Amino acid sequence: MKEIEEQRLIKLKEIDNKFYKNGITYIAGIDEAGRGPLAGPVVVGCVILPKNSFIEGINDSKKVSEKKREKLYEQITNEAISWSVGVIDQNEIDEINILNATKKALTISIEKLKIKPEHILVDALNHINTLKIPYTSIIKGDATSYSIAAASIIAKVTRDRIMTEWDKVYPQYGFAKHKGYGTREHMIAIRNNGICMLHRKSFLKNFI
Repeated sequence: MKEIEEQRLIKLKEIDNKFYKNGITYIAGIDEAGRGPLAGPVVVGCVILPKNSFIEGINDSKKVSEKKREKLYEQITNEAISWSVGVIDQNEIDEINILNATKKALTISIEKLKIKPEHILVDALNHINTLKIPYTSIIKGDATSYSIAAASIIAKVTRDRIMTEWDKVYPQYGFAKHKGYGTREHMIAIRNNGICMLHRKSFLKNFI
């Protein structure tokens, strides 16, 4: 591992290490993917990594290429003490709104863990149900906490895979390419084809 990358990871683990030094063994990092897209689910990733975890390349998922994310996903999930995802689909997003859907997916992800964490680090969410487990909300946590960054990769890869599978059902929208975000290509496809069952109606009121 190059010295620059090693120093970056050491800095990324500073927040997590403060909790380890206070006697906590199991920290769960939590982050979401898919709050902004016009189609598909919101996905929350949750992961407990060993104290000594030091996976080269872990970073905010938005700063990592798709190919690298796939590789990191395998490394993270293989090394994890426990990990899970919570998924809320577009229909429920329309019913309860995207913020509440994200919070619900977060609670589901915690429930699904095989090991109960002692503390949770979450990216910028408050007023959440963590099943009475103490949590710390960190602004830009996916870029400043090792555990949250790892969770962001799990969430992003999981959601991208879901959207790629849906692309086989609705190839006219290009979901495999833009993953449901409001790109120019996606907007043109909606104008040409209307919306499909995967679209969030609450996000596309002008097209209904």
